[in-house]
Amino acid sequence: MAKKKLNIGLVGYGFMGRTHSNAYRKVSNFFENDHVPVLKAVCGRNEAGAKAFADKWGYESVETDWRKLIARKDIDVIDICTPNDSHCEIAIAAAEAGKMILCEKPLARESNEGLKMVAAVEKAGVPNMVWYNYRRVPAVTMAKQLIDEGRLGRIFHYRAKFLQDWTISPELPQGGTGLWRLDAAAAGSGVTGDLLAHCIDTAIWLNGSVKNVSAMTETFIKERKHNLTGKVEKVNIDDACAFLARFSNGSLATFESTRYARGHKALYTFEINGEHASIAWDLHDLHRLQWFDHKDEGQLRGWRSIHVTDREHPYMDKWWVPGLQIGYEHTFVHQVADFLTGIDTGKPAAPTFRQALETQRICDAVLESAKTEKWTDVKVDG
Repeated sequence: MAKKKLNIGLVGYGFMGRTHSNAYRKVSNFFENDHVPVLKAVCGRNEAGAKAFADKWGYESVETDWRKLIARKDIDVIDICTPNDSHCEIAIAAAEAGKMILCEKPLARESNEGLKMVAAVEKAGVPNMVWYNYRRVPAVTMAKQLIDEGRLGRIFHYRAKFLQDWTISPELPQGGTGLWRLDAAAAGSGVTGDLLAHCIDTAIWLNGSVKNVSAMTETFIKERKHNLTGKVEKVNIDDACAFLARFSNGSLATFESTRYARGHKALYTFEINGEHASIAWDLHDLHRLQWFDHKDEGQLRGWRSIHVTDREHPYMDKWWVPGLQIGYEHTFVHQVADFLTGIDTGKPAAPTFRQALETQRICDAVLESAKTEKWTDVKVDG
């Protein structure tokens, strides 16, 4: 049976635009779906830059206005890879035009914007998904399976951290291309929405909803030159954040993130402790899952390292022979494959906008708690 073409319209062509484009190009070589992505158009304000990107990645056409891209009859999917301040407007317009929507994380700058996006896609009834790609690391997906099977028993503790070091220099400006993450007007928040959002999404997927949080944040460099105004302006994003959390299942959690951890470029780890077993994972060794099972024979009881590359492991039957690992870019291929399966079956791939709104609300509670220095409940629907 002939494949159905799914024409992609990509908005933004930075780092995430590259990861998504790579995934669209590779997915049909490794996964069987009824639909096949077609790189139809890329949109960017800089026409020369967008044209160069289109030529390199194989997009058929270029737009410089996302509104024109959305209005095109030959576009099926709008993929939003722009700074956070434009997610809401683009997503609502795409939904009203009946387009399927993929949106980079976080969903929005804060949950009120996110709620508008959820309302728009649900009113339009269009497939939608947010790019929380770490769910699709085979070792992380395997951790989910083990937890759902009850292998850990009752969960007591969850701890996660995401550490970087790229903003330490006071000479680094804020705002504009490449540095919009340091500008609160564009990003909404700092490490909370950028890095901790990943940790939070993984955590609620693995361990359920979060009830309340107690947080602290710090902005170490108070002023930076702004690339767009040329003036030295106040820095309003959080450079570092740490918070305690209580999950609805009774477990306790600690989360930490910073861009001031010298020596760490992208150290993302989590550990989960249950009554029967524990799990640990490290992005730097992403194909391995660390596992401790108290049921093991006493003399041999200890942490074991599971090399998640066998065909019975999640996603791995689509790749190479056992023992040959995959990497970061493959998580995006997996996410596209799951999105296509969702279209084929009518069962939405997660996280949808509605599901990603939960992460947004936790981020909001974290920032509110840091401001008030009080325990803060996470808002829920109803």
